[in-house]
Amino acid sequence: MKERAGIQSVEVGFALLDVLSRAPGALMLRDLAAAAGMSAAKAHRYLVSFQRLQLVVQDAGSTRYDLGPAALRLGLASLSRLDAVKLARERIGPLMEQIGHTLALAVWGNHGPTIVHWEESPQAVTVNLRLGDVMPLLSSATGRCFAAYLSREAITPILREEIARAQKQGRSDVPATLAQARALLDEVRLRGAARVVDTLLPGMVGFCAPVFDSDAHIVLGMVALGPTGVFDPAWGGTVDQPLRAAAGRLSSDLGYRA
Repeated sequence: MKERAGIQSVEVGFALLDVLSRAPGALMLRDLAAAAGMSAAKAHRYLVSFQRLQLVVQDAGSTRYDLGPAALRLGLASLSRLDAVKLARERIGPLMEQIGHTLALAVWGNHGPTIVHWEESPQAVTVNLRLGDVMPLLSSATGRCFAAYLSREAITPILREEIARAQKQGRSDVPATLAQARALLDEVRLRGAARVVDTLLPGMVGFCAPVFDSDAHIVLGMVALGPTGVFDPAWGGTVDQPLRAAAGRLSSDLGYRA
């Protein structure tokens, strides 16, 4: 079949966006250009246009480039079109009425568990979380849930980084060693869900229940969040039980068989 004609400059420029999407953080122009296989001058011309489109932003202090808000919107739109996310979003409303607390959906993104849908209860306490936020693996229920069901190869480097960071900060509410982290994740698998109390956010409780596909891979985390004074933190309680039941039904609808 004859290959259809395209716009080569678009394909060339996309290499810069692809490099940024795979990088652990913002990049200097020279490093970004080198990774994309082009000169700094050529890369700069593309980056000027990408900045105008908000696909890329440049930090005024460090002069480093990173993905911009338009890129985030595109990524979130793509993630939201996944079947699991669409099915889950249809069920969030009734589940929130039953639980009475804020609910969220998360998927595994380039940098970790990423919030892709957020629905606040009318009685919710405002929290500083936004769509696109990446949750830590050890101090959030969302992170613990994904870390428990992903491969060790995928999560061990991130666990090591978070443990080292927590040690520098003098935190005592997260595991201090890799062995302790793995024991914590064993408990998540045993329970079938993850829970944190006063860990990620002071005065807040969070649960996260996993959703699996037909290949038994975790594709989604269903999250419930609320203040300690009115949120039931008990395993098998008024939040945990319906949240896990909803995640189980969605997993079944996606073809998962325990």
